[in-house]
Amino acid sequence: MEKKTFTFILSLAISLLAILPSSVYAQRKKIVQKAAPDTIPFYRGIAVGTDLVGSAMIALGDYGQYEGIVRVNLKDKYFPTIEVGMGKANKLEETTGIHYDTKAPYARVGVDFNVLKDKHDIYRVLVGGRIAYTTFKYNFSGGSIPDPIWKEKVPYSASDVSASQLWAEIVGGLDAKIWGPIRMGWSVRYKARLHQKQDEYGAAWYVPGYGRGGTSHLGATFHVMVEF
Repeated sequence: MEKKTFTFILSLAISLLAILPSSVYAQRKKIVQKAAPDTIPFYRGIAVGTDLVGSAMIALGDYGQYEGIVRVNLKDKYFPTIEVGMGKANKLEETTGIHYDTKAPYARVGVDFNVLKDKHDIYRVLVGGRIAYTTFKYNFSGGSIPDPIWKEKVPYSASDVSASQLWAEIVGGLDAKIWGPIRMGWSVRYKARLHQKQDEYGAAWYVPGYGRGGTSHLGATFHVMVEF
C-alpha cells in the first residue's frame, strides 16, 4: 500500500513539474504586450522663423545676413528645411586701404533628423545637411599695384564682378519648445565648397550665405521660430 501511495505521489509530482513550465510560459506570454502603434499623423505642421546670429553680425561687424527659415514637421522625426536670406558686406581693409562691398540673395535646402528616442518630446536633437547656392556681384576699390613697365603704382579696382558658389553643409543642433508655438534653438555647421565661379580677380572676400570666402568652414545659427 505504501509503495502504491509513493508511486502515485511521485507520478503526480512529475506531472505537475511537466505542466508548470508551460503554465508559466503561458502567463508570461499573456503579460508581454505588443508596443502600441505610433498614431501621430505624418504631417505635424510647419514652422517659420529667423536666424539671429546673421543679423547680429551685420549690426556689429562688416558682413552678415538676414535669413528666413521655413521648416516642415513630418512625424516629429523628419524636418525638410528651406533657408533663404540676403547676405551683405561692406568692408574697408585698414592695412591695404581696399574697400569691398556686395549684397545678394542666397538659398539653402535640406533636411534634419530628430535623433532623440522620444520623438514627441519638447526637445529635439537634430542632425542633417544642406545644399546651398548663391550668385552675386561685388565691387572693390582703393588699392593699387605696381605697373610692371613704368614701375609706378596704378589704381586697382573693379565693379560688378560676377561670381557664384555652390556648397554643402553638415548640420547639428538643439531645438526646444519655449512657450506655446514659440521654439528656439541653435545649430553648428561645417561648410564645404563644391563649386566656385571666379574671374581674374580671384576669390571674393565675402560670399553671401557662406561667409568669408577663404576661411569660412565653420558656422553657427541661433533661431527663433513659430510653429503652426
